[in-house]
Amino acid sequence: MALGSSPLALDAPNAQVIEANRHGALVENGAPFVDLEGGDERFLKSRKKSRPVVSQIITAALLFSEYICLAIMSFPWSYSVLGLVPGIILTIMVAGVVLYTSLVIWEFCLRNPEVKGVCDIGKKLFWDKQWAWWFTAVMFLLNNTFIQGLHVLIGAKYLNTMTNHNACTVVFAVIMTIISFIFSLPRTFNTLSKVATASAFFTFISVLLATIFSGIEPHPLGYNTSPLMSGDPIVLAFPAKGTTFVAGMIAFLNISYTFIGQITIPSFIYEMKEPRDFPKALWAVTIAEIIVFSLVGSIMYVFTGNQYMTAPAFGSIGDEVYKKVSFSFMIPTLIFLGVLYASVSARFIFFKLFDGTVHKGSHTVVGWSSWAAILLITWIGAFIIAEVIPFFSDLLSLMSSLFDSFFGFIFWGVAYFRIRSADNRNGVDGTTRGWVVKDTLVNKLLNAAIILVGCYFLTAGTYTTVQSIINDYHAGLVGGVFTCASNGI
Repeated sequence: MALGSSPLALDAPNAQVIEANRHGALVENGAPFVDLEGGDERFLKSRKKSRPVVSQIITAALLFSEYICLAIMSFPWSYSVLGLVPGIILTIMVAGVVLYTSLVIWEFCLRNPEVKGVCDIGKKLFWDKQWAWWFTAVMFLLNNTFIQGLHVLIGAKYLNTMTNHNACTVVFAVIMTIISFIFSLPRTFNTLSKVATASAFFTFISVLLATIFSGIEPHPLGYNTSPLMSGDPIVLAFPAKGTTFVAGMIAFLNISYTFIGQITIPSFIYEMKEPRDFPKALWAVTIAEIIVFSLVGSIMYVFTGNQYMTAPAFGSIGDEVYKKVSFSFMIPTLIFLGVLYASVSARFIFFKLFDGTVHKGSHTVVGWSSWAAILLITWIGAFIIAEVIPFFSDLLSLMSSLFDSFFGFIFWGVAYFRIRSADNRNGVDGTTRGWVVKDTLVNKLLNAAIILVGCYFLTAGTYTTVQSIINDYHAGLVGGVFTCASNGI
């Protein structure tokens, strides 16, 4: 839901590929990065003339906007599973790891001005191997398609909730897919950044209203409706007895998903007036994230309790008006972000297929039909994902384990060691570097641990997510794959 400051103009002959992470922040594939270590003043002057530059305050605002997303509404549920104390501790720990790896990326980008986007970074990290570029590209496209699927799923939930399930859920999913496909068709998004800003604003309002409403309403949804859902909200400092490893891991992955979005950072660094000031903006944003995420998760959990908690937390609001009003502020996000990721994937594939041809920058039948076909394929894939994995928390966890394992941990642990290798090869004393990439035993152990955490996400995280999906199907939380049963909240 964040924004990039560069408008998109696919119709322009020299249009660049623009990427985005799951929150909507834009990453321009053609943007070089400033090699401050090399002191290339001519490049800096050229950059300032040809590119917009922003202050550290604006950069902090853009970064913060990136993380104001629907996934915040998974924090109350995560805290109900983990308990308040472990939940908040893990929130701070994940934020700290993301802060550190973001600083590593900052150092890496300053030293490697030739990288243009996440695929180039992947190739650079793994010894300039072409397979690494293609692997990163596949992961990038799958990540985007899964995010589209998440928005189809939540869009169907919204329509079910607003209409009190007056149609088959599959129909609602089809409607959401068609609407999103139509909005994806334009090949020029000159107002992309402004729309992204508005989307982040409305999401913040939605989350704020939901938090306030959960505190001022008399009781959460389901109050005293059954023996298991009775009494005042139960709030625990630590996990309830009998909490399974699968449930705990899913909650942890949900928290991690909201924080991880480092692949957008090179774009923010490039756009800054003074790239050296990036750490100041990053620190400010990290502190703000910890405060906002912890408050939203804690407040909604305290007023809802274990026995009434749902994910997303909108479903725990007892007053129908409160629920529908707060949920409705998510509409711009539900539509825009899915459209954004479809457009990003289509551009990535389209430019690769038609680079150097007239179809890339001109209105041709082949160009437009190919563009529409690529979009259609991504939305069909998104629809299938939404119908096969119709669980909000499980879908977040699956994306976290499959994609954040690489884009949140493994890549940036490897980046540290690549920086160290380059310094050693060039005869640079690594002990004189800044603390982030300094050649110390602590940093080596830390980055090795970051890589191992990424591997843990990929293995244990994927296993627990798949098991959770199986458990949810067995529990009858939905009618089945491609079901007509309501998934409203």
